[in-house]
Amino acid sequence: MVEDKQLLGEYPPTILVSTLVNHLKGVSSRMLRKEFPELAARGAHLWTPSYFAASDGSAPIERLRKYVEAQEKPS
Repeated sequence: MVEDKQLLGEYPPTILVSTLVNHLKGVSSRMLRKEFPELAARGAHLWTPSYFAASDGSAPIERLRKYVEAQEKPS
């Protein structure tokens, strides 16, 4: 089953979003494979190469957090 995940965070403007996403996917993949060795049987990739990123430098992080938390959760 494919699930979308949302991540809300702050990062320095000197870091490229693509670099940040690639690091997050790489580190999380290694951590998950270490904790759950059966994932290695899935093959080479846990994550798809695609992602969506949006930024809003004008909104306070708390307002964005409330928006994300208010999104409809899958049943």
